[in-house]
Amino acid sequence: MKALVFHAPGKVSVDTVPDPTIEKPDDVILRITSTAICGSDLHIYNGFLPQTRPMTLGHEFMGIVEETGSGVTKLQRGDRVVVPFPVACGACFFCNHDLPGHCEHSNPEKYGPEGGMFDQKGGALFGYTDLYGGYEGGQAEYVRVPYANNGPRKVQSDFTDEQLLFLTDILPTGYAGIDWAEPKGGEVVAVFGCGPVGLMTQKVAWLKGASRVIGIDTQAYRLDAARRTARSETLNASDMKDTEIVQAIRDMTGGRGADICVDAVGMEADRNLLDKVKNVVHAEMGSIKALRTAISAVRRGGWVTVTGVYGMPYDNFPLGQIFDKGIKMRFGQSTPQRDIDELLTWVEQGKIHLDDIISHRLPLADAPHGYDIFNKKEDGCVKVVLKP
Repeated sequence: MKALVFHAPGKVSVDTVPDPTIEKPDDVILRITSTAICGSDLHIYNGFLPQTRPMTLGHEFMGIVEETGSGVTKLQRGDRVVVPFPVACGACFFCNHDLPGHCEHSNPEKYGPEGGMFDQKGGALFGYTDLYGGYEGGQAEYVRVPYANNGPRKVQSDFTDEQLLFLTDILPTGYAGIDWAEPKGGEVVAVFGCGPVGLMTQKVAWLKGASRVIGIDTQAYRLDAARRTARSETLNASDMKDTEIVQAIRDMTGGRGADICVDAVGMEADRNLLDKVKNVVHAEMGSIKALRTAISAVRRGGWVTVTGVYGMPYDNFPLGQIFDKGIKMRFGQSTPQRDIDELLTWVEQGKIHLDDIISHRLPLADAPHGYDIFNKKEDGCVKVVLKP
């Protein structure tokens, strides 16, 4: 079969690789009908998460069940499914506490309670390095899906792939960024990052009762997407210092700051030369620039949620500021196995539309080009969907 294979930072290609096979009784083999490139894939592409062997990438995919293992009871050949991005058993302590990203069984070689950059990680993710289980991803013609009685969800035939595909990751992740903050209605929400996750976060904010939604980004075309698809007010961070962004948000909120700030950027925020020098001095990768700005922009007693990926410790973390402001914070992966059924209902009822953020539709053979323009922020690239 054909698959998009990561070889080294900045080097991916569409290769012929062996077809997946059933390895355990609760596996299924899925024929991919649509898949997408996620901002998290760029962390591997850019070398922020190490991967030494070739690997098929991709954790946003859906398709048709082609083969089932002997222990699969909830699916049969021909079922059309979307697949949540964590690989989770559904039976361990953390799965039973609705935390599939921390599954105790899916990542046995790297799992541990400590958490860290290179060892003692959480549960597995599709196509997301050997640190997260080493499972081949879905940017391919076929993929093996473990724990098929727990993860995949059957979907109706009267919706297109593009109307449903983002139930796999970016909609649940956007939902988490708002839901974690326990909104009561009427909140001002500031979302740092207007990429795919940031756009979904802004859409969800309205559905959760926000009175005002502000999108912040450095790219004009992404800000255009925020205004067009999420009806957000926007701030162009390329034209402003971080302190000016914070002041603008305070000016929009009676001097207090936003009730909820969501960091949907993570460690690959735009960096200047000084930021890069600090990375070298402190043996860091990336930046907490977006997070620090969110912490300043949130009101006292407000919420900062973090769905952008951070992979390692950072110097000068503003703990004293967090303490003084009484900020509530939550970080981490979303919980799509818990939330996907409700979110599917939102899509079915027309409460939210997912396909309006797609900027590029490419055949799988052109996936390297998709990575290139998405990474370089060229050609107005907001979201790339691939068709095997």
